[in-house]
Amino acid sequence: MKARPKSKPVQRQSVRRMLVTGVFWRILIIEMILLVWSLGYRAVMDPDDKGGLFWYALRILILVAIIIAFVTLSLRRFLTRGIIEPLEAISQANLGMDTDAPEVNPVELNTEPPDEIREIVDTRQKMLSAILKVSEERLRLVNFIRDTFGRYLSKKVVDEILASPEGRKIGGRRTTVTILMADLRGFTGLAETHDPEKILALLNRFFGAMAKIIYTYDGMIDEFLGDGILAIFGVPERHEDDPARAVACALEMQNVLVELNSEIAGEGFPELKMGIGINTGKVIVGNIGSEIRSKYGIVGTPVNTASRIESITFGGQVLIGEATYDLLRPHLRVEKPQSYMMKGLRSPLVCYPVLAINGPYTVALHREPAGQTGVPIQLPFTCWIVDGKTIQEPPIEGQTRYIMDEDILVELARPLPAQTQLKMELRFCVEAHCFNPLYATVTQTPVDRHQPTHRIHLTTIDPADRLIMDRWIEAAR
Repeated sequence: MKARPKSKPVQRQSVRRMLVTGVFWRILIIEMILLVWSLGYRAVMDPDDKGGLFWYALRILILVAIIIAFVTLSLRRFLTRGIIEPLEAISQANLGMDTDAPEVNPVELNTEPPDEIREIVDTRQKMLSAILKVSEERLRLVNFIRDTFGRYLSKKVVDEILASPEGRKIGGRRTTVTILMADLRGFTGLAETHDPEKILALLNRFFGAMAKIIYTYDGMIDEFLGDGILAIFGVPERHEDDPARAVACALEMQNVLVELNSEIAGEGFPELKMGIGINTGKVIVGNIGSEIRSKYGIVGTPVNTASRIESITFGGQVLIGEATYDLLRPHLRVEKPQSYMMKGLRSPLVCYPVLAINGPYTVALHREPAGQTGVPIQLPFTCWIVDGKTIQEPPIEGQTRYIMDEDILVELARPLPAQTQLKMELRFCVEAHCFNPLYATVTQTPVDRHQPTHRIHLTTIDPADRLIMDRWIEAAR
């Protein structure tokens, strides 16, 4: 197969040089033809007059030079003003179109050009106006899409999707992330007893405050789950300190919730309580779904583990898994680790309640969990095991021994495993006030089966019941 010859580089020249050079050489060729023809005709007609032929040729040469000079100069001036300068003005204006504001580079003509050039200028202005209009509309559309979908996805994710034609394809990549799952405790009961519009406004205030913190630590909110939040640290951009960012973010979220509670207390709302679970591991990140509908998210076992960790948290607590703890061990202040045997797991789930983190991000809980001591108060009650949304029979009789703000030491008729969800009803009324059902979680199981003393954590209590119980605690101290 023969190789193609290399093409010669194109010699570029300006309109001015092309026109002037072309006119000059064409006039010169015409005059030389006329000169040769005149001398030949004179020589044929009068062959004996050699001296006269010489002077005749000299006169013709002088005349040709004058004509060439006159025509060249006059045509050059005419071409320059009528054609060359307008074309150069168009070229100069076009060069300015690569600036940030091409609309400020119109064609300025100092003379009246021919109709064709005027049409070129007018057409250029119309085309430029149309292009600018389309560009502005497209830019507004892109900004609208970015701002709108940035409320549903991270703005960085939206930019990543819009920047590449491959951004919408179904599929993903495997990477290490830190997952943060947060959920309000007892919010469902609160929603059932308050005006829906006020509850929705309160929930939006909560989400707004939490989202601001998550974005401050460069996290991505994957979605809002009812009254909960799923946030990811490590996508679309991964940082070496993503676990530290997530833990510091969680602690600050709990602190900000304390401030939010002080604001809403005067509006008649009870205190909001949030549990946060954190886990680190390898997941698949990308577009999940189908060509009809998809979402940008993550899948993998670490996500399920984070959900399990969050499910065993109490209000005001930040629990982290072993993987996160191992990465941040020197920077954390934690309580005693807790082990839970959960359905579907072959080994116990070990979690660490975090009180503070130091290092690049220094944050501590403003209100640490209550201690082990309490006041002795004996209150009889009946409780039921709650499995999902089902109340299981038969009821279990019990009695409180020590009350420690959110935690209570109780004796039950039979031992129950840790993380058992309970519905409790106190069996008496005080000052014409009957207690509403309480909801709690078993946090510590009895060591001796003959002394079934459990430690439970209150997850839902009516504000009026809380006030009465606080008065009992103060009176017993």
